[in-house]
Amino acid sequence: MKDTYNKSIQLQCITCGDTNFEFNEDKSWIKCNRCGKEYLGGYNELVELNQENINQELEATKEQIAKDLKEDITKMFKDAFKGNRNIKFKE
Repeated sequence: MKDTYNKSIQLQCITCGDTNFEFNEDKSWIKCNRCGKEYLGGYNELVELNQENINQELEATKEQIAKDLKEDITKMFKDAFKGNRNIKFKE
């Protein structure tokens, strides 16, 4: 299993779906370069509007972690009981 699962989610414009934005230094104001939609709430507003995409990526990451963990635990048990004729693992 990996030690870390780094994910990057590109925020999208709620109007046109583009990911190219113009913003000020502290990201308190953001503007879509394609359609011109302005997010006066800045980065926080854009994150809130993209929450569904963020949650989907989070769920996918959770599933991947669970799968990796199951594989690692299964491998650890198989290695621990290797050569033992009385204990068998289902595939």
